[in-house]
Amino acid sequence: MSKAEWDTDQWKTENYINDSTEAQSKQKEQKSSEDSYYRFNDLNYRWVSLDNWTYSKEFKIPFEISKWQKVNLILEGVDTVSKILFNEVTIGETDNMFNRYEQCSFSWDWGPSFPTQGIWKDVRIEAYNICHLNYFTFSPIYDKSAQEWNLEIESTFDVVSSKPVGGQVIVAIPKLQTQQTYSIELQPGKRIVELFVNISKNITVETWWPHGHGNQTGYNMTVLFELDGGLNIEKSAKVYFRTVELIEEPIKGSPGLSFYFKINGFPIFLKGSNWIPADSFQDRVTSELLRLLLQSVVDANMNTLRVWGGGIYEQDEFYELCDELGIMVWQDFMFACALYPTDQGFLDSVTAEVAYQIKRLKSHPSIIIWSGNNENEEALMMNWYHISFTDRPIYIKDYVTLYVKNIRELVLAGDKSRPFITSSPTNGAETVAEGWVSQNPNSNYFGDVHFYDYISDCWNWKVFPKARFASEYGYQSWPSFSTLEKVSSTEDWSFNSKFSLHRQHHEGGNKQMLYQAGLHFKLPQSTDPLRTFKDTIYLTQVMQAQCVKTETEFYRRSRSEIVDQQGHTMGALYWQLNDIWQAPSWASLEYGGKWKMLHYFAQNFFAPLLPVGFENENTFYIYGVSDLHSDYSMTLTVRVHTWSSLEPVCSHVTEHFVMKGGEAVCLYEEPVSELLRRCGNCTRESCVVSFYLSADHELLSPTNYHFLSSPKEAVGLCKAQITAIISQQGDIFVFDLETSAVAPFVWLDVGSIPGRFSDNGFLMTEKTRTILFYPWEPTSKNELEQSFHVTSLTDIY
Repeated sequence: MSKAEWDTDQWKTENYINDSTEAQSKQKEQKSSEDSYYRFNDLNYRWVSLDNWTYSKEFKIPFEISKWQKVNLILEGVDTVSKILFNEVTIGETDNMFNRYEQCSFSWDWGPSFPTQGIWKDVRIEAYNICHLNYFTFSPIYDKSAQEWNLEIESTFDVVSSKPVGGQVIVAIPKLQTQQTYSIELQPGKRIVELFVNISKNITVETWWPHGHGNQTGYNMTVLFELDGGLNIEKSAKVYFRTVELIEEPIKGSPGLSFYFKINGFPIFLKGSNWIPADSFQDRVTSELLRLLLQSVVDANMNTLRVWGGGIYEQDEFYELCDELGIMVWQDFMFACALYPTDQGFLDSVTAEVAYQIKRLKSHPSIIIWSGNNENEEALMMNWYHISFTDRPIYIKDYVTLYVKNIRELVLAGDKSRPFITSSPTNGAETVAEGWVSQNPNSNYFGDVHFYDYISDCWNWKVFPKARFASEYGYQSWPSFSTLEKVSSTEDWSFNSKFSLHRQHHEGGNKQMLYQAGLHFKLPQSTDPLRTFKDTIYLTQVMQAQCVKTETEFYRRSRSEIVDQQGHTMGALYWQLNDIWQAPSWASLEYGGKWKMLHYFAQNFFAPLLPVGFENENTFYIYGVSDLHSDYSMTLTVRVHTWSSLEPVCSHVTEHFVMKGGEAVCLYEEPVSELLRRCGNCTRESCVVSFYLSADHELLSPTNYHFLSSPKEAVGLCKAQITAIISQQGDIFVFDLETSAVAPFVWLDVGSIPGRFSDNGFLMTEKTRTILFYPWEPTSKNELEQSFHVTSLTDIY
């Protein structure tokens, strides 16, 4: 036996209280029985992070220590500053939970302050003789000149034998008919073994593709180390083959450079959102929750998540699921919205962190880019922190030291399989040319942009930047009442309650939501405070969904054109995907995974084939947007309804046309005055336009719509009576809806029953419609009937 391992558990926790009055102790005991997220507990529990804590365990090692050459105590994750004692002897200290402080633990504009501390990953004891495999990582590399795949495997050993250890390594990938054997000799000490595996070009290698573009094919690989002394070490892994390129090149008719990704040589528009930690307490992020959240990503036709740099490097299972589901990952290093030190101690800590994370993560095909930080280049150059002009060169020098001379060098040395940028937003190659910081890092002509504007009318697409790549943008909404109800009490259920104001961490956020909603909608009028609260929640979700829809569709239709020297947009990642607790935020998924209206809208505005309608100078346009790899023949149907009738007043079907794959082109153009005249007695206020793509009477796209005026000015819009008959088909439930009138923003809700609908928040222009409900846990027709509630826009007036 050459190795022994033993997991430790059931730790005893002791709190060394700074102010240990009896009253305070009793108060703490009482509060500890409540959910950390309940009402104001983020304030009530602040004492936890201000005290010192000791986690202790008494144990007997279940093997004879003297028989082993080396015994290690392994702590996979300690949060953050600690001293580790063994039999009252200090054997280690920590000051970095990433392998640095999890910044958002101390609150953000979407989350609470819960600076957690303690043991947040596994603890174990391991003992070994001869040698031990510490790290195992690999990268598939495509040789363009030879047109063949190779695999670089790196293994790090701790050789405790006093003599060299010889042996052989057998690498086997059966489905690629690959088996190669290598002789190795390990000298005493820390040793790295690098293997180069050639995949015969006569073997067809199926590549990994992002969701919506192909399969996520992977190959099982085993690596067996047969070493002296009868020591066998075997590692198994799944290998995926894909190439990624970040294309920055001149664009005809525009200054600047492109900024887009090619996967396996194919240009791909990145559609998705930004990921934050799914909980302040990481032990609550279970496998089931991760799968639910990430499945919701692909169910909404997304192909990308940006792992934001103020949270954590996610657990292995997160990246494994992204590999499996075809979700591309833009991976920030964990630096965000701050000026960081560059003393040697900090740089050493960062070096260890970055080197460790590269080794851990680089084998995942889902990760397509490393980014040095979130918004720090922009913060520095836009002077967020009011640095004097004379001191700026010092800060720029520190910035370059940290992100370029350290992090970038580590990435270049450790991972050749994907690009690196120093920041987001950044001007990419232009940032490099300007000495690693640009005068305007948010330029529309280079790199990526972050854009937020809560005052301008979000229905006006001219507000948005026609940038190369939009990696952050968004609008807030409140989560559903069923989500808030779990962490609040009756007195909290109004928009201006202490609870509502406390949960809103974005300054002026509640007022901004109502202002933006009020531009196009009548605000709730009920005299019942609870009804008003629920209606306001609904309206903020309508506003958010419609704002992000308008902005995202603008980016998608800008992919193929240059207008006023700007365009060729090739990415739209809205802020943000998920919530860390039950509160207003930019998220489209509520805490726990319930879909907001925005997420249902995302399912449509990220569809692979989409018609997008908009106006310019009183002319109505419809663009066709395709993410497909092939060209398809189809027609566009344009319908106009009056608000007062379920029968269209006019309908127009175009001639057949060929929609080219990977392009956005104008399909339809008509002055609004002509459209209204052609459709009888229509006015902007009395009619609404809907449109879809089809072939041979088969729907190819979602049905999209365009408002000719604000809904608050709609003429003929009356209160719709909507009923639903619920039936069950296997594990799926069918909701057969019937409406008495045209109904905008129809919202189906089943409270806290986990699951999602096939569509929601839709414009209902026909008398009947069938919607499916996919439960995430077992439920029944009776439970759904008891919980079901439907709302449309006129219900809140």
